[in-house]
Amino acid sequence: MQMLQVLVRPVVTEQSTLLQEKDKYVFEVLPSANKVMVRQAVEQAFNVKVIKVNIVMNRGKMKRYGPRRVTTRDIKKAIVTLKPGDRIQIFEGA
Repeated sequence: MQMLQVLVRPVVTEQSTLLQEKDKYVFEVLPSANKVMVRQAVEQAFNVKVIKVNIVMNRGKMKRYGPRRVTTRDIKKAIVTLKPGDRIQIFEGA
């Protein structure tokens, strides 16, 4: 697995936008990813220095569609704290 494949997509929500003021960025990552893999992928992809990585696992929810019940997919997110002064341009709108 390539290091850049660890990052699935950036998570852009109201809460993740507020975290950017604290130099924290949120990414959806592969379910098999760990903190070391996420740190290496972010540093390699965006040329920044990562200080800390927190991982959050959101379990899928049960939904009802008439008589059927389905489960939404599980999502693993990584909250990455960067060195003060470092920025990731995809979140800044450039």
